Amino acid sequence: MEIRTVDRQETMVIRLTASASELPEVMGEAFGEVAKLMAENNVQFAGPPFALYHNMDMNALDVEMGFPVAAGAVAAGRVTVSELPAGRVASAVHTGQYSDLEKTYTALMAFVNEEGIRVHDWMYECYLNSPDEVPPDELKTEIFFPVAE
Repeated sequence: MEIRTVDRQETMVIRLTASASELPEVMGEAFGEVAKLMAENNVQFAGPPFALYHNMDMNALDVEMGFPVAAGAVAAGRVTVSELPAGRVASAVHTGQYSDLEKTYTALMAFVNEEGIRVHDWMYECYLNSPDEVPPDELKTEIFFPVAE
């Protein structure tokens, strides 16, 4: 766990509301739809896929899903242009199944509280590898809590 500064990243995303149980299905569809529009417009990836959670209501998550882009972001249909803002973040990398992410969230929140750091009420995750590429126990997810200055 660490506190570090991240740069602003322009993104192409789909923002929707879904329950936590619906996420695997809607996330795959959203990533595919955004990647297709990027390919059609020769927009280059600038980082791994991510999900930004505007709330933590597990029955109605307000979430943006997509990719950081190098330049030339475009919007069409459900895909919009957004950003991951610059600033300080508290972050941790979770290794293992997505269903076990809560353990790393709990540890990261404990770290933030111990350090006396105030964070925003939204956060995001970056998926550093894919369940199509590695076994579930080798999945890597980086969690970011933006620091409220």
